[in-house]
Amino acid sequence: MTTQEFNWQRAVIKVGSALIAPQGDGCKTEYLLALARFIIQSRANGKEVVLVSSGSVAAGRNAIGFNGHTSIAEKQAMAAVGQTRMMANWARLFDFPCAQILLTHDDIGHRQRFLNIKNTLRELLKNDVLPIINENDSVVTDELKFGDNDNLASLVAMVADAETLIICTDVDGLYDADPKVNPQAKLIKKVERIEPAILQLAGSTRSLVGTGGMQSKLQAANKACQQGIQTLIVNGRNSDVFTQLGLGQNPGTLFMPVQSFRKAKKHWLKNSLKAKGKITVDRGAYQAITGRGASLLPAGISAVEGRFDAGDAVEIRFEDNLFAIGLALYSATELKKIRGEKSTAIETLLGYHSQDVAIHRDDLVVL
Repeated sequence: MTTQEFNWQRAVIKVGSALIAPQGDGCKTEYLLALARFIIQSRANGKEVVLVSSGSVAAGRNAIGFNGHTSIAEKQAMAAVGQTRMMANWARLFDFPCAQILLTHDDIGHRQRFLNIKNTLRELLKNDVLPIINENDSVVTDELKFGDNDNLASLVAMVADAETLIICTDVDGLYDADPKVNPQAKLIKKVERIEPAILQLAGSTRSLVGTGGMQSKLQAANKACQQGIQTLIVNGRNSDVFTQLGLGQNPGTLFMPVQSFRKAKKHWLKNSLKAKGKITVDRGAYQAITGRGASLLPAGISAVEGRFDAGDAVEIRFEDNLFAIGLALYSATELKKIRGEKSTAIETLLGYHSQDVAIHRDDLVVL
């Protein structure tokens, strides 16, 4: 393998219950130390990491009466206890700040909350804080559940604008047969496209503490790859895996994206979202966006048309020519009040200040 086989800059790393609470009766660190070292080294090398952590129910199980048959309320109580244990377990592995974010499917589907999550992740990463995300198991109901944290991780990768998803589990990756049944089974190192034949290779979960087997991991990989996010399934119980990852090598099964991350996002903004308004910018803003890939500041806005809210897609024009599309961080009403003004004046003009920019460069594509 060459050291160029697996490259990334911003990754979502998903860690399952089988690694966090391997016996299902509380948090352990035996399988997390190598991962923690990998995250520390990656950050030192200028890379960005978002952690999606399962395990709250398993981590809190021994604090609530458990007889093998648990009700939803009992599982939610276990999760409430387990969340604090799990975060304490992660925090002691790092010497930098960690932040907890609890999500439900409804949060991702709600436009304003989606935008809030996106902005929170952006600020945490900008300030070198490690975001640790989990499904809000202590309050979630069946109709709001992601189903498993593999699918949650794929959604987080999209929200976080990560080009890479790494799923850490207790198997080496995807095999062409069940290795526990067939000793001749071979590890599939790379999957160019997740087709029905690949999906059929997934068996049911054999973990005693997790909720997602290989099937859910392939579903998550498929969702991510459709959005231009390369996905890697690795054995998080093998410390050598993280040594290889640190060298840019592929120690598991790598699923290639259907298209590039940049192309996928451009397609999403251009074709999947209907623009609700128009923003006209001055020459300086036009040159900054097209030449340097800059964000759009309120100072560069000369006109605002249409009725749109924060989070809506808008056209960006210069001299009546459409040249970009982006997601507005302020509504049309708000932008009309702050257009042409410096970011330092936003709070004075609006009475509050959520962002310095009108459209962040990560949510903006030049056509």
